[in-house]
Amino acid sequence: MAARPPMNDEGEEPDAVTFGIAAVDEHLGDVDWPATASAVVAATGDPEIPYEASGRTLALSAALDETGRERFESRRDLLDALHPVFEEHRQSAGPGILAWIRNALPV
Repeated sequence: MAARPPMNDEGEEPDAVTFGIAAVDEHLGDVDWPATASAVVAATGDPEIPYEASGRTLALSAALDETGRERFESRRDLLDALHPVFEEHRQSAGPGILAWIRNALPV
């Protein structure tokens, strides 16, 4: 997933912010498939992966543990297994403070 952050003061649009499996995918270049969860962690350095646009993160090793799997046949297999993990974290995190304030203000 990715979200476009707001424009800065100069009116320039920044790059998109990646999170969830899109952020994981950026770290998988050195992984040989099929791979175990421990091999993925070793090849990637166990990065903190943002699971929402506001920047909350989860260690890749923790996300892999939550899949309940030890082996992944391909990059797509790994990303498909991780998607519900990051989605659950995103949904359980609730809205950020800015969203809460926006919702509290009258329209």
